[in-house]
Amino acid sequence: MLNLVANGPSGYTISNSLRFRVSASAYLNRTPASASNRTTYTLSTWVKRGKLGDYLTIFGAGATSPTYDVLRFNSSDQLEFFTAGAASVDVATTQVFRDPSAWYHIVLAVDTTQATAANRVKFYINGSQVTAFASASYPTQNSTNSINNTVPHAIGATAVNGSFNTYFDGYNTEVNFIDGQALTPSSFGSTNATTGVWQPAKYTGTYGTNGFYLNFNSIALTSGSNTGLGKDSSGNGNYWTTNNISVTAGTTYDAMTDVPTLTSATVGNYATLNPLRNTASSQGTFSNANLRVSGAAGATNCVAAGTMTVSYKMYWEMTITTMATASSGGVGIVPSSSNQVLIAGSMSTGIYYLANGNKIVTGTSSAYGSSYTSGDVIGIAVDTSAETVTFYKNNTSQGSISGTGVISLGVLPFIGMDDVNSPSVTANFGQQPFTYTPPTGYVALNTYNLPTPTILQGNKYMDATLYTGTGASQTVTNTAAFKPDLVWIKSRSAATDHKLTDSVRGVQKGLISDTTGAETTDTNGLTAFNSNGWSLGTDTVYNNNAATYVGWQWQAGQGSSSSNTSGSITSTVSVNTTAGFSIVTYTGTSTAGTIGHGLGVAPKMIIVKPRSATGDWIVYTSTTGAGNFLLLDTTAASAASTTKWNNTAPTSSVFSVGIDTTTNFLTTTYVAYCWAEIAGFSKFGSYTGNGSTNGPFVYLGFRPKYVMLKVASSGTSAWTIYDTTRNTYNVDGTILNADQAGAEITDTRPSGGYPIDIVSNGFKIRHDSNDPTNGNGYTIIYACWAENPFKNALAR
Repeated sequence: MLNLVANGPSGYTISNSLRFRVSASAYLNRTPASASNRTTYTLSTWVKRGKLGDYLTIFGAGATSPTYDVLRFNSSDQLEFFTAGAASVDVATTQVFRDPSAWYHIVLAVDTTQATAANRVKFYINGSQVTAFASASYPTQNSTNSINNTVPHAIGATAVNGSFNTYFDGYNTEVNFIDGQALTPSSFGSTNATTGVWQPAKYTGTYGTNGFYLNFNSIALTSGSNTGLGKDSSGNGNYWTTNNISVTAGTTYDAMTDVPTLTSATVGNYATLNPLRNTASSQGTFSNANLRVSGAAGATNCVAAGTMTVSYKMYWEMTITTMATASSGGVGIVPSSSNQVLIAGSMSTGIYYLANGNKIVTGTSSAYGSSYTSGDVIGIAVDTSAETVTFYKNNTSQGSISGTGVISLGVLPFIGMDDVNSPSVTANFGQQPFTYTPPTGYVALNTYNLPTPTILQGNKYMDATLYTGTGASQTVTNTAAFKPDLVWIKSRSAATDHKLTDSVRGVQKGLISDTTGAETTDTNGLTAFNSNGWSLGTDTVYNNNAATYVGWQWQAGQGSSSSNTSGSITSTVSVNTTAGFSIVTYTGTSTAGTIGHGLGVAPKMIIVKPRSATGDWIVYTSTTGAGNFLLLDTTAASAASTTKWNNTAPTSSVFSVGIDTTTNFLTTTYVAYCWAEIAGFSKFGSYTGNGSTNGPFVYLGFRPKYVMLKVASSGTSAWTIYDTTRNTYNVDGTILNADQAGAEITDTRPSGGYPIDIVSNGFKIRHDSNDPTNGNGYTIIYACWAENPFKNALAR
């Protein structure tokens, strides 16, 4: 059933993690018997976040006076190394870390002996060094603080004045502390050649006197000996005492099989509840590392969706922690693309088993099974092939429900309870032992059990490449060394036109997305498509001296094309069905007809531009439909037309055009760029804006490389483009607009700016209604391409 991907060159895998719950004040502690190197040390750890937006400590040490060192996420979700006391230090990233769906690898390397202040504290995230800081107050040369001294040390808490506080919420594994060396990530990880993703590697160096290695493989509490969850596997015997950690079966069990490697069907990155999906304070509070959601009586619903879509046959459990018998709402599944408001009373899509014993299927309620209340365990088994869902109450089946037309859309686990009697529900997707044995053939919700997409590295088929103009002929290479067929170039530093060149129309043939102009011959524009990029002449729009540029590239037939007679109008097509992209050229007839696109499946987005005449860029999306169109070269909203696409949706072989000058005028030549949706690589859809800086979350099933947004409903907005090459970290407010010649805008303000967070399984809108792409009630379309599928992605 599964096509798995190796976990790095060494095949190194992790088996266990430890959950830390703020609600339990959980932490590990140890006091070294002797002081060691207090100027130079390294901490390497893998963490998966639970609670966001608060001070949450990963590691620290503190003296009996108010002096302490701490590595933490601060209340702005920045990573911060902070010391309190006479020699105060505060180094905090500009980058924010609020992706709760996957794992981060964090390395802190401290060496205060360095002459250069910035070299005394270094952060590395997922193998890359952090270079942008919101605050950068470094330690003085040769200074020492609490770490590696004979004072209390803590994992998951701040140690200060002999007590512990500011607890961590989330998951932790593969903790290496190296006493006496400032190391780089290469000691603890490597890049997987197949996926391009940073993965753990076994540390093989020395640890020093107070060094330790925790892998959490021994499932028992630790106190007084080198055994259990606090066991030090470095050989030093520097074990850690467990505090407020539970290994008792049930919802508080903290020894997890949630890890950052694809280890086995029961060990991988697991689904949790997704706090990014809730967009209002009235939708519940998340706790216990995002495995519990709670409401407050009379004020807050208890509502959540999962972080992972269901595939094949999957099973999970929802324990009703507290709930009044009169409570409405229930548990079930919701389409991952659903824009329904996440409140208990708005179950218009999806399938649900209600607390009163009824079921709801796409908004229609009917009798189903037994009622349930506090303490009951609801098992949910979804078969995506048969399109059925079966609910179990305390291991008793309530009957199979047909999910035809719902499950095929891709579904997420869902909880929706009302605000009666402060309800709370705890999810278990398999990272803890299930209460009951899953039905035969059903597996847990983790990344190992997800399908392996056909494209594991998105930049082999679509990429964004940066370069600086020279004013002289030059070549530009892309990271993955692929031959592009469409190159879309835009100056970042100057207000110049967007230039699009493709291999079917040929080199030196330019089109401008921000105007209606006909195709131009740019002799010194893009002069060649190469096996690993493209060549440029001296044209200043493409290659002005010292100007900075981005080139977005898509691969079609790698320079090959053929005649296509599938439609009534013969076309020339260059196509890559794996990547879901084709370039189509044809000549208009002024007679309604069809045009072959070569994709083999119906495209989700088509962009058509007249080549030999002036005319708008006409855009079809599956969201706006064949009776409507958008204009890539303007800010206009979607408008109705029966002639642009002949009011006929594209099929697996052709798209339709009516009698219209912009898509099918006699003897006019046209180019069409056609994209189909490829699971784990590309997605096209829409969301509904809410006008809040806590904006919608859009589930993609991959970590996007490129995101383009456009208002389709009433109102106007630019075609806003983000990519992770121009902005390598969150929050991402670095944009270019496809319909405008303006230079790049960088604005990360939540209010009045354009920021989004790009995360491991989608993106989160972080701007308010001052930008129309989150206007309250607006329909906004998106087009996205992946860095990596969620199966392999790390948190960003």
